[in-house]
Amino acid sequence: MIELKKKLYNHCLAYVQNRLDAAQLAINEAQKASNDDTKSSAGDKYETGREMAQQEANRNMGQLNEANKLKIALNRISPNHVSETVDTGSLVLTDKANFYIAISAGTLKINNVEYFAVSPFSPIGTKLKGLKAGDEFNLNEKNYLVTQVF
Repeated sequence: MIELKKKLYNHCLAYVQNRLDAAQLAINEAQKASNDDTKSSAGDKYETGREMAQQEANRNMGQLNEANKLKIALNRISPNHVSETVDTGSLVLTDKANFYIAISAGTLKINNVEYFAVSPFSPIGTKLKGLKAGDEFNLNEKNYLVTQVF
């Protein structure tokens, strides 16, 4: 199971790196657009274009900051750590779904099995925290049985 946790961890790292790369590329493009915008006799048009480029750069900077926070959260996780109770970094198998408690990265598919990468602060993450194999919980009017925790 450690190998599976390492694969899930690496999928999350790739997810974060893609977000970092996309945000950085968008920032660079917005900066380039702003620099390429030359002042013409229509000064208002120039200022509006520059302002729009600046707003786009600011929005992308926010996305870059969020992706950096995800990377920091991942850096705090050891994929080699195994615990009997659910905590950050745990792989949780239930009778209905499988969860990797790390960051919200959506559905990860490994060997044709789906795992949901969820934040420990998400509704499902908070429901799972502290549970162990054999425990049950309810989410969205569905009962789940925790079968294994790694």
